[in-house]
Amino acid sequence: MKKILLDEDEIPKYWYNILPDLPEPLPPPLHPATREPVKPEDLKPIFPDGLIKQEMSNERWIKIPDEVREIYSLWRPTPLIRATRLERALKTPAKIYYKYEGVSPPGSHKPNTAVAQAYYNMKEGVERLTTETGAGQWGSALCFATKLFDMSCTVYMVKVSYQQKPYRRVLMETWGGEVIPSPSDRTEVGRKVLEQDPDNPGSLGIAISEAIEDAVKNENTKYSLGSVLNHVLLHQTVIGLEVKRQLESIDERPDILVGCVGGGSNFAGLCFPFIKDSEKDGIKIIAVEPAACPTLTRGEYKGDCGECAGLTPLLKMYTLGHDFIPPPIHAGGLR
Repeated sequence: MKKILLDEDEIPKYWYNILPDLPEPLPPPLHPATREPVKPEDLKPIFPDGLIKQEMSNERWIKIPDEVREIYSLWRPTPLIRATRLERALKTPAKIYYKYEGVSPPGSHKPNTAVAQAYYNMKEGVERLTTETGAGQWGSALCFATKLFDMSCTVYMVKVSYQQKPYRRVLMETWGGEVIPSPSDRTEVGRKVLEQDPDNPGSLGIAISEAIEDAVKNENTKYSLGSVLNHVLLHQTVIGLEVKRQLESIDERPDILVGCVGGGSNFAGLCFPFIKDSEKDGIKIIAVEPAACPTLTRGEYKGDCGECAGLTPLLKMYTLGHDFIPPPIHAGGLR
């Protein structure tokens, strides 16, 4: 069978939260000003309560709202496709399958969390979301989602990507998004960067910081992130949960799962639902990361990467004053 498909009523009804199944609790993120664990109230200027609860939840299964499942049905369940031509090219006896998330309107897996995040913000009266994007996949996903809930969206797009990828910008604007090349003169962070380097090509670190500053300074506005955070990863588990059902429907089980790792949402979406039982079932899980920025296999773990740019420095900015300029962080391939 070339394509393994599911019916719409088989869209998962719950997201899977991996936190209760970890061997030990993760070390908590620390507030940069107090060095104490971040409390839910520390995140309220940035995220709605519904997402903060998911970020810190110890419930294994979190119900997907009916409104979100209805929107998912525009493209979900997505097909699981057997790569027969690749098998022949490799002359391998292995059966190779891939989960194709490109059937979503923005063309990636990103709407799985974008729709959920827009929904929870809408429920709490938020009128506008801000975010960052590199290549444009995340920005287009969030513009798509906010359009569905009659919200506004402001996207700070890494300037070099803004210049090189006009088609992604046009797609965001088609869904009503406001796209701003970053660094910009719209924020204090952007102005300070431009003051020091007028030709700065931008980075995700700078764009994140501009987006959060915009959210914190304006009423009825929150910030939205497309990867890294726990609530983002659990939203993406609809991918792996569907894969489980699809393989069961053809009486197959995986020997090896392979996922790419940047911020983690793609890998988490496919692999998290299998991890709990992977040792018992003999499943080998392989995370593939870019050699240029290996976040798992090299370097020394000293703290959350938010220390470098984004959430943590922005919390610091609004606690201690506007004195932070983010370093250049690579814009990523698909964000």
